[in-house]
Amino acid sequence: MQLPVPDLNPRFDSQLLSRVEDAGLNASAPPQQRWVDGWLVRFSAGKAKRARCINAVADGRLSVASRLAQCEQVYADAGLPMVVRITPFTRPAHLDDTLAEMGLRSIDDTRVMVLDRLDALPALDWPAGWSAHNIGLDPFAQRVGALRGSPLSQRQAHAERLLHSPVPFTAFELREQGEVLACGQYAMEGDLVGLYDVYTAEDARGRGCASRLCLHMLAHARSRGARHAYLQVEHDNHSARAIYHRLGFADGYAYHYRTR
Repeated sequence: MQLPVPDLNPRFDSQLLSRVEDAGLNASAPPQQRWVDGWLVRFSAGKAKRARCINAVADGRLSVASRLAQCEQVYADAGLPMVVRITPFTRPAHLDDTLAEMGLRSIDDTRVMVLDRLDALPALDWPAGWSAHNIGLDPFAQRVGALRGSPLSQRQAHAERLLHSPVPFTAFELREQGEVLACGQYAMEGDLVGLYDVYTAEDARGRGCASRLCLHMLAHARSRGARHAYLQVEHDNHSARAIYHRLGFADGYAYHYRTR
């Protein structure tokens, strides 16, 4: 008998949440990654921690301390801090407690939010002069990086990851009379769609840009066969979480990181 994975929202099927976790790993895969005794070690220079952290997805054979020592060398060679991602699927199951005892601090409490049915999306109304446009992945990485104020190295690493992703991304800009109000993209894997990098220009916030762009992307993905949706958002990003709740998303599970 298979035991349930702890800390998963019982509202959702646990197999769906496991698929969401796999899809999120696939969508964030950078070219810079390797395996260390059952741990997927990623060391991209980009902004997203998902692409520059350890995902402990298998028990392995070595001790935690031995694996951490090998991983720390990987990150030292890459000039990056070592970061470990902790989820309900992390192996070994006691890893979070072990890392805490070793003095690694917890950061970036994050929620994976899930919409299990896309057949009942709210109607989308565009204000006059608004329109959504598909754009290329390299221009998208530059656009969202510019809106965030990211340095060129992070924008280039983001573009590289998108262009080499094992799952396809589709990116959009929301414009008003040619001016960019917001941008976002989605990753499609089977009947799962993940929303990523939804960002609204600072002077356009509070106008419903993000909710409309998300609705547009979800409807676009649904027309291509998507049935379920997911996204990842920091727990204290209350404005974004309110938007996603109104769209029908609910917390599926949480994750955080540990670092020195």
